Amino acid sequence: MVTHGTSVSIVVPSYNYSRFLKDCVLSVLAQKDIDLRLLILDDASTDNSVAIASKLAASDARVELRVHHGNQGPIETYNEGVAWASGTYTVILDSDDILTPNSLRRSCDLLDAHPEVGIVYGRVRRFRGDRPPHPDRTAQPTVQIHPGHEWFRGRCGLTENCVLQPSVVMRTSVLKSIGGFHRELVHTADMEMWLRFSLYSDVGYIGGIYQAFYRVHSAGLHLSRFGTVLADLDQVASAFEILFKENRQLICNADQLEESVRKMLARRALDAACRMYDTGHPNSNEIAGLEQLARTTYKEAQGLAEWKRLRWRHRIGPSACLALRPFLLFTIASRFFRKVKRYRLHRMGLL
Repeated sequence: MVTHGTSVSIVVPSYNYSRFLKDCVLSVLAQKDIDLRLLILDDASTDNSVAIASKLAASDARVELRVHHGNQGPIETYNEGVAWASGTYTVILDSDDILTPNSLRRSCDLLDAHPEVGIVYGRVRRFRGDRPPHPDRTAQPTVQIHPGHEWFRGRCGLTENCVLQPSVVMRTSVLKSIGGFHRELVHTADMEMWLRFSLYSDVGYIGGIYQAFYRVHSAGLHLSRFGTVLADLDQVASAFEILFKENRQLICNADQLEESVRKMLARRALDAACRMYDTGHPNSNEIAGLEQLARTTYKEAQGLAEWKRLRWRHRIGPSACLALRPFLLFTIASRFFRKVKRYRLHRMGLL
């Protein structure tokens, strides 16, 4: 049965994804025991997205369509959806992604049972191509509740986004109170939003079962504009900079925590540059950009071990790096243990 008084507003931004839109919307409308309204926001598509969206809206009274006369970009479109949302909970689902059966019911049950939780996310399966994988109907969901400030500190320690947007359900009252997505963060506005949520509320995680399918394709913004390590890290650094600047009063030991974030970002940038040498195909412009990012982000970057390892690779050159790679025992061991740690964090929904 639908939980009395609980409703979900689903915003589906759409731009030239006509071939994906129907699967996305139908995955929402197929959710059981949910009182929902769905808004398709077409951002001036030039393909036949509007025609498909119009048919979907005409076939189900729960679906509404708005069409922009000019392209406004993803962040403006997200924020229009936030302003429209009036349900107890809000979902922003890009039109190339898909919900799994009953995922909204699971998320709503968690939020209904835990009013201190402002945002819930879950496992997401990536896939390529037009056909999503079949959901695992035998898996059993598990629930974890993370105190918001602890979850926030964990994210600062890794400087990585462990939350994929199609699995996220937000408590609308919290979302409205903390404001919309940042226009400056085309690539990491979602990451900054999840972090901001954790400063105001606890965070829920649904494991054991996939909550959504995330489509990976060449036209996606993450690959088409931010497919390099440098582009990604630059936006991550900007997200943390804005987050600390605007929410410092809510963050315990903000100065020390921000410094540790800067250090970790510098280490990640320099390690990525080292990896390029180790493959034998370094991109000089990318490496120079990563070095510059490390220096501007963390003033003590030149004292880091990763900086020294990169300088050594500069000296011996890419061919020697590739030849010596099997003998770099320390690097191999450290990356192995890092991979084990990452696997454990991934299973806990923290990576």
